[in-house]
Amino acid sequence: MTDLGAMAKTIRRHILTMSAAAKAPHVGSALSCVEILVSLYFRVARVTPSNPGDPSRDRIILSKGHACAALYACLAEREFFPKERLGEYARDNSVMAEHPSVGALPGIEATSGSLGHGLGIGVGMAQAAKMDSLPYQVFVVLSDGELTDGSVWEACLWAPAHGLDNITAIVDFNGLQATGPSREITALEPLGEKLRAFNWQVAEVDGHDTSELVAALRAPHPGRPLAVVARTV
Repeated sequence: MTDLGAMAKTIRRHILTMSAAAKAPHVGSALSCVEILVSLYFRVARVTPSNPGDPSRDRIILSKGHACAALYACLAEREFFPKERLGEYARDNSVMAEHPSVGALPGIEATSGSLGHGLGIGVGMAQAAKMDSLPYQVFVVLSDGELTDGSVWEACLWAPAHGLDNITAIVDFNGLQATGPSREITALEPLGEKLRAFNWQVAEVDGHDTSELVAALRAPHPGRPLAVVARTV
């Protein structure tokens, strides 16, 4: 079984190497969500690197697409594609752009980077799973700054109204967004209470503690969606 702490260090090494070589931005946003993605890809989600289009696979959506260096590194370590390809990150004419695109590489489930859309896409996938009687779960990783977008809260209203207990939203709450600290821009707190008021089951965890993350992500939540508020640096 993969040592999640060791894998997180490996992913961080990839992120720094890739970003330095490409002179690419968004390093902090990629680093803050490492344990979240590692917990998903190496312990919680059912993914199929040998058959990335398996209809029953779990879906992982990185809504905060600017952090895709972490996503690419996880996909490579999970053997969706050769690790040597990470050197293509953010290079001219590369499919490994600074925001992920469906079809560019195996394992990418949604085109993201225009913030505020990932949870809506995930809710649509979860609704489709219910309609088609498919067993997959949908996991959506969002940034805290992204929660200022109204479309996120429309999705938050829809999921419990339709009993979507096959979707989990994970908020990478690192306290920063493009123009400053999140708390100085919009009043997100108390975020957990707000999500509970929308009828989500909520867990608030240390976003760098993989044991806390795995336990929260595996918690049963029959009849309603799950939100994990992950406090990160």
